[in-house]
Amino acid sequence: MRLIQTWRFVTIMLTSFSLSLSMAHLLEFPQRMQFDRQLWVAVTIFQNVYRLFGTLGAAFELGAILASIVLLFLLRRGSSSFYWTLAGTILLIIALISWFSFVAPMNAEFATWLNNPIPQDWMRYRNQWEYAHAINALIKILGLSLLVISVLVKTSNNKAIRH
Repeated sequence: MRLIQTWRFVTIMLTSFSLSLSMAHLLEFPQRMQFDRQLWVAVTIFQNVYRLFGTLGAAFELGAILASIVLLFLLRRGSSSFYWTLAGTILLIIALISWFSFVAPMNAEFATWLNNPIPQDWMRYRNQWEYAHAINALIKILGLSLLVISVLVKTSNNKAIRH
C-alpha cells in the first residue's frame, strides 16, 4: 500500500471511531430527552456512563483531525480529491469547535452538580448538551462522507484514465 492510501485508511478509521461515539449520542437522543430529572442526572452525571467518551473520544477526534491535516499535506493542491478532503477536514474541525463551545461548558457545569443542588432549570443545560451532541454527530457524518467521497473521486479518476 502506498503512503497516501495508508494515510487515507488511518484518517477514515479514526474519523469513523470518533463518529461512532457521536452516533451513540444521536441514537440515544430521543429516549434520553424523555428521561425525568432524576434519571437523566443519575445516568449522565452520577453514574458517568460517558466516562470513556472524554478520554478515548478525545483521542479519536483529535487523531482524526490531525490525520486529515496530514492527508491534506500529502495530497497537496490541484486534485479534486484534495478539495473533498479539505471540506471533510473543515467539518471535523467545526465539530470540535462546536464541542468546545457548547458541550464542554455543560460538562464543567455538570461537574459542579456532584456537590451542589441540581438547578431548577436543569433542562436548559440538558437540552444544550443533548442537542449539541446530536448536531456534532450530523457534522461528523458529513465530514466522514466527504472524506470517503475524496477516495471515491480519486478511484473514479484513476479508472477513467486507465480506460
